[in-house]
Amino acid sequence: MFVLDSNILIEAHKRYYGLDLCPGFWECLRHHHRRKRIVSLDRVRVELSREPDSLWRWVREGPAGFFASSRDPSVARAFGEMMQWVRDSRQFVGAAQAEFAAAADGWLAAYARVHGAVLVTHERYAPNVKRRVPLPNVCRAFGVPCVDTFRMLRDLDARFEWRRGAPAAAAADAAPPT
Repeated sequence: MFVLDSNILIEAHKRYYGLDLCPGFWECLRHHHRRKRIVSLDRVRVELSREPDSLWRWVREGPAGFFASSRDPSVARAFGEMMQWVRDSRQFVGAAQAEFAAAADGWLAAYARVHGAVLVTHERYAPNVKRRVPLPNVCRAFGVPCVDTFRMLRDLDARFEWRRGAPAAAAADAAPPT
């Protein structure tokens, strides 16, 4: 199972897999969610609710259960262990620790750990950073596999095929160059 960080959905929406540009990506997420291969968390849903745009519409109208609950006691225990690791580390400044405690990141890592899942994020492992707590650093410390969107899509054997668009696009293709 793959657990999606909010940055996966935000980046896809704002850049390379826009809802209007690549609807296949979004259908792929729904398809694999129905097969219990992709999930995100309620805390990510809250983060995405801050910007009322087409992504937020997709979230609201999206597949039931896509944003799993983080209220499971085993997830809360795992989150507590991760927070203790962050607090005990001399690497991260206090503001970074507080930000990590308030964000969805630790909960995502905890959920992935408890459910034996792979965390999907655009963040990168950064062993020397002090001003933030990179999610892959926490994942590495707790043995949680961590990949990016493209590794996930390859593992899911996803393919997005090009097809000729609406008649206007076909007419533009047929028009002689000027």
